[in-house]
Amino acid sequence: MPPAPTVWSDWQPLALQEPVSPPVLAEILDGGQTFRWNRLPEGVWQGVWAGCVARIKPSGSDGLLWSAPDGLAATVADALPAYFGASLRFDRLVDDLPWRSDPHLAQCLKAFPGLRLLRQPLEETLLCFLCSSTKQIVQIKQMVELLAQHHGREIAPGIHCLPTWAELASVSEESLRSCLLGFRARYVYQTALILAANGDWLAKLDGLPYGEAKERLRELPGVGEKVADCVLLFGAGRFEAFPVDVWITKTMELRYALEGWTPQQIAHFGRMHFGACAGLAQQYLFAWERAQGRS
Repeated sequence: MPPAPTVWSDWQPLALQEPVSPPVLAEILDGGQTFRWNRLPEGVWQGVWAGCVARIKPSGSDGLLWSAPDGLAATVADALPAYFGASLRFDRLVDDLPWRSDPHLAQCLKAFPGLRLLRQPLEETLLCFLCSSTKQIVQIKQMVELLAQHHGREIAPGIHCLPTWAELASVSEESLRSCLLGFRARYVYQTALILAANGDWLAKLDGLPYGEAKERLRELPGVGEKVADCVLLFGAGRFEAFPVDVWITKTMELRYALEGWTPQQIAHFGRMHFGACAGLAQQYLFAWERAQGRS
């Protein structure tokens, strides 16, 4: 039998310090930070994280409106502000970036006003970015949805959360491959065994300086420079992390004359040039360069 229809709560406001336009909301939810949000009709987005399910839509100067399945509405109400960084003044963080002396960065900031970084669950962020190697966003979304449907707990009719690392440790590598993970299944399986056997492994990242936290993450199978920086930026709130993928390599070559630089060198330049919120600058550069590629 098909699942019973979900009863959704009334729309409620999520107040942000600055408004988010529909195009910028699309960039936040579908631009590579997270992989479990999907566009519905009439500008609505539906997403899943950490046992929460929500629908989001822009509401002009009021920030965003949200709705959730009735049984999860209280949980979502508590979790959503932190997930969207509602207490952070991203406008002030942006103003601290070196846009006054960097005309290309200034152009990127102007193109995506209100762009912000989500604060996602660390465990889920690691899983998603272990699936990301050599894949595009649409493919990553497909993999993580299959992982949720096949191995995660149902939290609303037909909607599943991602499996925990302890749950993944009991899943065979072959079963993971059936979720289209390919060679990434080995990394997910091996990482699951490590984390399931050491329950506080990820929690120990909290007290470490950025460089040490990054090196600790790189001890896990399949975690290289880019994946470690993505996990720290999107899952641990380390805004100094500067992930380098093909789009950032391209923009740093074309806009900053860094031809021939290695990803490690580009990441170091990014942290030095953009400062304590280099990761926020990275998202603006990434969004702008991808937009140019689409056009």
